[in-house]
Amino acid sequence: MKPISAIIIGVLVLLGAGASGYWLGNRKAEVAAQQEAARKILYYRNPMGLPDTSPVPKKDAMGMDYVPVYEGGEEPGSAASPFAASAGSGQVKISVEKVQKLGVKTEHAEKRALDKTIRVAGRVEVNERNIHNIAPKFEGWIEKLHVKTTGEPVKKGQALFDAYSPELVSAQREYAIAMQGVAALKDADGETRKSMQTLAEASLQRLKNWDISEQQVKELAESETARRSLTFHAFHTPVNGIVLEKKALEGMRFMPGEMLYQIADLSQVWVMADVFEQDIALVRTGAKARVKINAYPDKEFEGTITYLYPILKPETRTATVRLEIANPQGLLKPAMFAQVEIPVTGKGKVLTVPISAVIDSGTRQIVLVQLAPGRFDPRVVKLGDRSENHVEVLEGIAEGEQVVISANFLIDAESNLKAALSGLDSHVGSIPATDQKQRDTPKYPATAVGHQVQGTLNAINADGTANITHGPVEALNWPGMTMDFALANSSLADNTGIGSAIEFEIVERKPGEWVIIRLQAKPAAPSGNPHAGH
Repeated sequence: MKPISAIIIGVLVLLGAGASGYWLGNRKAEVAAQQEAARKILYYRNPMGLPDTSPVPKKDAMGMDYVPVYEGGEEPGSAASPFAASAGSGQVKISVEKVQKLGVKTEHAEKRALDKTIRVAGRVEVNERNIHNIAPKFEGWIEKLHVKTTGEPVKKGQALFDAYSPELVSAQREYAIAMQGVAALKDADGETRKSMQTLAEASLQRLKNWDISEQQVKELAESETARRSLTFHAFHTPVNGIVLEKKALEGMRFMPGEMLYQIADLSQVWVMADVFEQDIALVRTGAKARVKINAYPDKEFEGTITYLYPILKPETRTATVRLEIANPQGLLKPAMFAQVEIPVTGKGKVLTVPISAVIDSGTRQIVLVQLAPGRFDPRVVKLGDRSENHVEVLEGIAEGEQVVISANFLIDAESNLKAALSGLDSHVGSIPATDQKQRDTPKYPATAVGHQVQGTLNAINADGTANITHGPVEALNWPGMTMDFALANSSLADNTGIGSAIEFEIVERKPGEWVIIRLQAKPAAPSGNPHAGH
């Protein structure tokens, strides 16, 4: 009897445990169902991941139920994914653990003055104010050169050449005769002496007008004799000038006004910098600039902006800015290339974010705003001026909001940010109409319907298409045939062998072009013995 009683008791215990488990399981399901019912369903999405949604429950072509998407982005009966984009809100959800692994850093959007530096290319040129031409005002011949080479330094008053000129000799003789007349008529009446003195002064002034030095005139007055040749001096050249150009040759004849030497002072030079059109308004005369020369990488020269040329170069869209730089040691030489840095101040304090916070797609700029730990909101922003590290935000975010400045591209890649961006229609910030149209155009038409087909994989072609022999497709009125299909992803056929039976799903990407979006080996037919394997 005891064994029978023990068996009965054991059976009763097992039945009780099973009933308790059944009751608990039903209770958990009821609680889960109540929680799901309390949450708001935004829409229903295609179970195969196609860009097809429905406001009401429905089934796809295979009879599979569309999956509800709840407010907050999580789907029923599944744990929250480390990355989940809420298409309804446009937000990106990331687990806190994942945020830490990615090294996500944030910074507040705040107002600051955008001081930046304009970096442009330039070139060293001679200061035009310090260029002097040596051109005699009389006709003559050069008998001897004292400055014989281009690039030779010349000091003020230095002898340049000896010249013979009949006009010069005649003027000297006139002066000598006039001076002799003044001496001879010293006892004559006042009117006669005055006339002779006037003639002598006129002859002397003629010599001075031809740039004959005071010392030479004094010597002529003392000797009272004419010289065959006179030395022409550089009395009008600046100190420490150099010969930029020399046309004078010994024995050559020159005419009045003909340039024989060009001498320039290089103790101060110009740097001509080409500033781009968008930066012209920031440049001010009187501002300081830094200049670097490749020949002296360890030196930095300081210059002052003295002029902004009023003409824009149409081929480069730049305007020339002139800087003056002291060059006492002569290190800066004309035609040297220069890198010019012009510090400029902005328009006061403006709302800014770090440049690293901006994701630039080429057609629009996105900033990720952190709403809470692990929750990010992608915003389309309109940008303004830039500095070295920050950029002005004209529209899209508010002061004090936290923006992601590090790992934002990783968030983009990991969380499929592009899907989240499709819900940005009502976000702060303007989106161009053309960009809106491009953004709202799905890869496949929203009404695309998948068709389930069975067949045999014959080959993967060189162009990436799959050659398949398939059976009839009643929904499309297709008979069985062999044809090529494009693969939505080249990895779809990786786990399927050539010649194996397959099941695949196709959609019409555009009229007449059918693409495989799912492909798998056809499962083996079940055994006739339902207890096989047990």
